[in-house]
Amino acid sequence: MSDVLPQYIGGERVAAPPADQSLNPSNTADVVARVPRGGAAEVEAAVAAARAAFPAWSEASPEVRADVLDRAGDLILQRREQIGRLLSREEGKTLPEGIGETVRAGRIFKYFAGEALRRHGQNLDSVRPGVEIQTYRQAVGVFGLITPWNFPIAIPAWKTAPALAFGNTVVLKPAGPTPATAAAMAEILWEAGAPPGVFNMIFGPGSMGAKLVEHPGVDGISFTGSQSVGAGVAEAAVRRQARVQLEMGGKNPLVVLDDADLDRAVMVALDGSFYATGQRCTASSRIIVTDAIHDRFVAALAQKVAALRVGDALDPQTQMGPAVSEAQMQVSYDYIDIARAEGGRIVTGGGRLELPNPGWYVQPTLIADTAKDMRINCEEVFGPVASTVRVRDYDEALAVANDGDFGLSAGIVTTSLKYARDFQRRAKAGMVMVNLPTAGVDYHVPFGGTKKSSYGAREQGFAAVEFYTQTKTAYSWA
Repeated sequence: MSDVLPQYIGGERVAAPPADQSLNPSNTADVVARVPRGGAAEVEAAVAAARAAFPAWSEASPEVRADVLDRAGDLILQRREQIGRLLSREEGKTLPEGIGETVRAGRIFKYFAGEALRRHGQNLDSVRPGVEIQTYRQAVGVFGLITPWNFPIAIPAWKTAPALAFGNTVVLKPAGPTPATAAAMAEILWEAGAPPGVFNMIFGPGSMGAKLVEHPGVDGISFTGSQSVGAGVAEAAVRRQARVQLEMGGKNPLVVLDDADLDRAVMVALDGSFYATGQRCTASSRIIVTDAIHDRFVAALAQKVAALRVGDALDPQTQMGPAVSEAQMQVSYDYIDIARAEGGRIVTGGGRLELPNPGWYVQPTLIADTAKDMRINCEEVFGPVASTVRVRDYDEALAVANDGDFGLSAGIVTTSLKYARDFQRRAKAGMVMVNLPTAGVDYHVPFGGTKKSSYGAREQGFAAVEFYTQTKTAYSWA
């Protein structure tokens, strides 16, 4: 029998009849958790609890907040194996990936424990003699956090930790497919000493997230998800002048030039395109290759892709786990069919994958001979599907890389310092990688994109203070 998860509101575990199930995508006969389905009443209660807790939390010594976050980070790191296994069982990442993500979440909490003590301001000279000016940062209020399923503990951590560090209170709504992993983080925050109402978590459908976005008691919204949903989130938040921060995915280019080290290029593409089942907003889903190296690169990459061992996420031999859900599995197959119909050549993969366990498995697929304006190169698949575009030279590669509505991450593989530096400057992306996978960023540096990939202030690292605090300017006459 699986666990029935409670809602987490005002320091209480609020029980409710289960309405939904979280299934193991590696074996859909395994029910990971049963989940209540909240609604307007739960949103009202959670926001009320967060508002009631805000004054004391925001005015507490920063050391109080730092200690809670540091303890939470320690507990997550101590339980990395347990939580990582739960994450892999629920989301479908391989066990090393699940443990790695859990470690990242622990490090994020510990990083922001330190940042709680470093909230800074300025002393400035006035143009008027005898007048002193100070600026300092204050907490904003209640933040509604809406998080996706593909990083079910890391993304809740990188939104929750800075919000709490700087004195705000939180209502978190995690994604439907991965509630048990988010609940593990909630339990640890409570165990670490977060006062009642400082952190609240509610489960429910997308309409519940909309109620959180529209609630007048919520001062800011941080959302990670699709462009289509994000546009509505921004509109609803701005309408009532709430702060809003959006991360909405990418169609990330990886450029491979003639002078690239072939082995390095293949490794970078394999990692960026297929690890974590391609379910990363920073995945290298379109690979732009110059003509002289194109055929050798495609042949070498196809060999590595075909050799990937797909299976149960908890099997130590597995290199790529399943899609998170049946719907996400079908999206990958649909785009493979679309690419084939538009003239793409399936180099490897492309078929249905049947394994002993009843799971949502997708055969890793590489598609060549695609044009830059095909749907496979313009729309986010979010699965283990990568396409290649052949170009003449660096200039055409850069132009193709910068095409489209997304601008999250971009990469180049080259031994030319000239092209590497030029690409860093001219790539229209928030993050640029040279001879590294487009997926894989550190937790202590800013995260975010350009164009329709992101909206609002950057996430993570020192940039997080901009979104989760407001600046006050104070004048005094000595």
